[in-house]
Amino acid sequence: MNNPFPKSASSIQKCRMLQDVVDHRDSVGVLINADPDAMASALALKRLFWRRAKKVQIFHINTIKRADNLAMIRLLKIEQKHIRKMKIQDITKWAIIDSQPHHNELFEKYKYDIIIDHHPVNLLSTGQFVDIREDYGAASTILTEYLRAADIKPSPTLATALFYGIKTDTDNFIRSSTSHDINAFRYLYQYVNINIIKKIEASEMTRNSLENFKAAMDRLVMYKDIAFIHMGKVKNPDILVIIADFFLKMVEVSWSVVSGVYGNKFVIIFRNASFRIDAGRVAQRLFGQFGSAGGHKNAARAELPVEALDFDPASEPNGRDFVLGRLRMLK
Repeated sequence: MNNPFPKSASSIQKCRMLQDVVDHRDSVGVLINADPDAMASALALKRLFWRRAKKVQIFHINTIKRADNLAMIRLLKIEQKHIRKMKIQDITKWAIIDSQPHHNELFEKYKYDIIIDHHPVNLLSTGQFVDIREDYGAASTILTEYLRAADIKPSPTLATALFYGIKTDTDNFIRSSTSHDINAFRYLYQYVNINIIKKIEASEMTRNSLENFKAAMDRLVMYKDIAFIHMGKVKNPDILVIIADFFLKMVEVSWSVVSGVYGNKFVIIFRNASFRIDAGRVAQRLFGQFGSAGGHKNAARAELPVEALDFDPASEPNGRDFVLGRLRMLK
């Protein structure tokens, strides 16, 4: 990874360098894996390039199915397109936000001018402007600092998006976060539409998610202080995240692990309330040899190609026993 500025550079200096990456002739393509933090951060980058770039478009690589994410898009009128609708020939500068190129094969196809992220640094993440702060709880915090450095007052819509991005990625500051996240959260609060936040959060539960919760209750396996559920095939991988977050609330639980098969990927979600063990490192240690794995201290995931496994992970005993066998290696 090559950072374009020294550690001593001020936020104002960094912001100027970021804005200098583009000029009035550029059409910027911002690529994200759409979730609240990524969408909010992309909106903030678009605002920073207002009147500097010819055009800024946001493209997401994933199918957005979570009810709360769809509510956020609808209520905040977020303009974005699926990557399938992107016309590569129209893009002159590339940006990736809240991710790095190695996070997904769809990201790997492009050479990025701008990378802004808060996930663990990968040495292959290179570009004209790279700002990766893995100690931060949310990319929205980084972009909020850039807005303040540029002396840009966020609109209520942008402030609400960034506020919600920080809120979700830090899980209301239960997950790893810093004073920077808290300061950004406090700054944005004065501009936020709290009623929209309430509406978005109230949209998380649907009839379909209740059915998934019922299945999760039936499949719950307790191993020491780990709540583990194998969901088999799922229509949306986001339900695995929702279930993992929910079961971490159990008083007897320090770890919540939920697995399932989506498309050709065996996805395993980790949530950790322990002070001693890093979830990202655990995910890498247990499943890195089978596919991609990693994350933060309190939240991580592994994605294993189904074709690389010598069993069918969608089946109840096979997928369940495989993950449980690896989890037993923890202690």
